Amino acid sequence: MFMKPSRDILGLLEIMAALRNPDTGCPWDVKQTFESIIPYTIEEAHEVAEAIERHDMLDLTDELGDLLLQVVFHARIAEEAGDFSFGDVVEAITTKMIRRHPHVFGDAEARSAGMAKGMWDRIKQEEKAEKRARKNVSDSGAQEAYLDSVPRTLPAVIQSVKLQDRAAKVGFDWTTPEPILEKISEEIDELRDAMAIGNRQQMQAEYGDVLFALTNLGRRLGVDPEAALRQTNLKFRNRFSHVETGLKLTGRELGSASLEEMEALWQRSKGLER
Repeated sequence: MFMKPSRDILGLLEIMAALRNPDTGCPWDVKQTFESIIPYTIEEAHEVAEAIERHDMLDLTDELGDLLLQVVFHARIAEEAGDFSFGDVVEAITTKMIRRHPHVFGDAEARSAGMAKGMWDRIKQEEKAEKRARKNVSDSGAQEAYLDSVPRTLPAVIQSVKLQDRAAKVGFDWTTPEPILEKISEEIDELRDAMAIGNRQQMQAEYGDVLFALTNLGRRLGVDPEAALRQTNLKFRNRFSHVETGLKLTGRELGSASLEEMEALWQRSKGLER
């Protein structure tokens, strides 16, 4: 089958249908399920974020296309099962955006971003109640817990922030950073105790508590923990690359130098950043 590139979303839908054709499609694409492509969907979202952070518009164009493909892929699997189609996905999000912006598409007024966010949150809660009703879940029956709205499949750091934000909406939150710093110190002491015992399971639990408290501090400071860690990861890449380059200039490779020699090159790279 001959296909031509297109700027029309219908072209992408036709490509996915062809790839999923049991008789003439791609064997890999045909055997995929919702569950099997979850890792790719998550990976593509992260690659979009990376392209944005690098301000690389060429890569961003490609990565957004890759992410869109994941949406089309999931929708095609659902359509084959008779659950919903890509059109239903589009209708659902357009309905949601119109409803959640009454100050743009209706008579409501929002004089600030805060007022707009307030309306968004209120309408979102109304939608959740309606969805529960459609699923025949009564308030007296198997009602979801307050934190169940935060997906468990989110990356751990992002999930921590969302859990803390959700809890904060009902008053379960510190109002200043100082108590969080004290909590971090407390959790580090407990980690030290676990290390002294040598219990690996306990060390993992206490280490997780430290990370959770640090995430909470970033949230309170207005610092996105995920973005901050990605920034530090990039810094580490650059500094370690300087170490590698410095060794190569002397005819040496990584693994042949002592920690002291690599640390000296590391410190030099820090000096170049200033």
